[in-house]
Amino acid sequence: MDINKIIDLSGKNFLITGALGQIGSEISKTIASLNGNVILVDQPNKNFKKLNNELSKINNTNIINLECNLANLKSRASLINKITSKNIEVNTLINNVAFTGHSKIKGFNTNFMMQKSETFQEIINLNLNVAFDLSKNLFPILKKNKDSSIINIASIYGFLGPDYNLYKKTKLFNPAAYASSKAGLIQLTKWLASTCAPNVRVNCISPGGIFNNQEKIFVKKYNKKTLLNRMAKASDISSAVVYLSTNMSSYVTGHNLIVDGGISVT
Repeated sequence: MDINKIIDLSGKNFLITGALGQIGSEISKTIASLNGNVILVDQPNKNFKKLNNELSKINNTNIINLECNLANLKSRASLINKITSKNIEVNTLINNVAFTGHSKIKGFNTNFMMQKSETFQEIINLNLNVAFDLSKNLFPILKKNKDSSIINIASIYGFLGPDYNLYKKTKLFNPAAYASSKAGLIQLTKWLASTCAPNVRVNCISPGGIFNNQEKIFVKKYNKKTLLNRMAKASDISSAVVYLSTNMSSYVTGHNLIVDGGISVT
């Protein structure tokens, strides 16, 4: 096995939603470093230029920027139409876009009694419905290409309940909508793996907490809870993406790859 050939992504096109976020941008950089091409999808009026400049310094990567308000059904339809009408080839779809605990939406990242039903629906729409919609509509494109795959970015809170001791004396919370949407994404992965087989492999990654300048007291407690004594880095997730999108995982589908430093073991 020539591992260098296996992880060489030359000629492969990766569509990444939420591409300008912490995880999305790191995934994009990793793909570029392995000679892959990136299709960056993020909100209108976002600053694509900064990431484009960083990617161009890494490699001679082909970059396509697609603005889309993925939370809006009509905007999603327009995105799909743009991809199909321009015959944009997609080898791997990475469903990464999500509202996270850092998202400032009223009725979301707050205590249980203050969480709002309408916000719950909004989170489910972006975190789960978008993955279904894009997977369904891009499947005809994906299945035309050899070794195509879909990778969903889920979370350990898709299968674990929250440890509220982590959040004491902090401004952080563990919203019900986030956990529910990620649990749905894990199950959607299994459903899609069965439905899209054998043409397209479908897997997901469940990261543990990713360091993003959280309060020191939270980071200290979180580190102590993990076996590796640290929070995740975005590069830990992008490395997992490389594994699931290449022939290193050619016999892996329907799998939830847990990247959590061992926090879910004990």
